[in-house]
Amino acid sequence: MKKLTCLLQEFIEDESGLTAVEYAIAGGLVVGGMVTAFITLGDSAEARIDDLCEAVNGTASTAGAGDCVAPGGTTTTP
Repeated sequence: MKKLTCLLQEFIEDESGLTAVEYAIAGGLVVGGMVTAFITLGDSAEARIDDLCEAVNGTASTAGAGDCVAPGGTTTTP
């Protein structure tokens, strides 16, 4: 019975698995933050590219998102 009690106490005091769980949670938070940042950055970059297309053309573009209107009035996709 004493051996079982010692084994149970060692199991309760063992924290090696806890460290792995902490690293997994921290890694998940970092990856989640990176995904959010890249999505936001991508949307912002797309908006800036559309603004540049409009500035190059000198007028507001009526083309779809990501399309540029060439000087001749034809729509081009980058």
